[in-house]
Amino acid sequence: MPVNFNDAVVDRVMVTSKDGTKVPLNIMHRRDMKLDGTNPAVLSGYGGFNISVKPGFGVGRRLWFDHGGISAIANLRGGGEFGESWHEQGKLTKKQKVFDDFTACAQYLIDHKYTSPAHLAIEGGSNGGLLIGAALTQHPELYRAVVSHVGIYDMLRVELTPNGEFNVTEYGTVKDPEQFKALYAYSPYHHVVNGTKYPAVLMLTGANDPRVDPMHSRKMIARLQAATSSSRPILLRASSGSGHGIGTAFSEAIAQQTDVESFLFDQLGIR
Repeated sequence: MPVNFNDAVVDRVMVTSKDGTKVPLNIMHRRDMKLDGTNPAVLSGYGGFNISVKPGFGVGRRLWFDHGGISAIANLRGGGEFGESWHEQGKLTKKQKVFDDFTACAQYLIDHKYTSPAHLAIEGGSNGGLLIGAALTQHPELYRAVVSHVGIYDMLRVELTPNGEFNVTEYGTVKDPEQFKALYAYSPYHHVVNGTKYPAVLMLTGANDPRVDPMHSRKMIARLQAATSSSRPILLRASSGSGHGIGTAFSEAIAQQTDVESFLFDQLGIR
């Protein structure tokens, strides 16, 4: 059956980041939604490798809208939305700007009553998983739930894995003193703090992922479980039948998405 989105709107706004840069944020929701701060929302982004992220509509988004949810997509620096200069502003020693952009977008959703920290979730994958890891460790108070797919979290060991060596041009290398300082400054794994009340976390990884070593997700979840002082779940979903997502069997993709939606519905109080 076709999915109808006649009741949906997209608010495209420009959010001011920490250094004054204007960052596009696409906020998709039902037209009749009230801005009272109680709406469940998922904010996602990527911010890397000159890749442009576009808002769109699909069956999953229809499900979200039917339960009063908001889907927000941020066009962060590091992507290709405004050409190579936009990419250059979010790579190597400037990577923190990507995370600042994402935080500003989250704060915009909260300040303008689209949602609140008690109803806001964030989601991303691969390089976007690094984004989610940094957002989680830098501002755990802003989010209720966190979903990260095949993410990178230990930035000091990325280049030691076979495919990680190819990412040095984007992230930098620990062999360069300035790049090492930048990598360590935001590396999610190294900034988990004992006793912090972390939000609920679900990390997904493929045991046969050739692009991002599953050790990143395993280490990060173990560290978060040991550190958190909240009672919210810190969960790892490891699949032996998938890798980095590309080419995943349809049945496994459905199973993964079902677990993600169930986790978000549970944590954001959607009935």
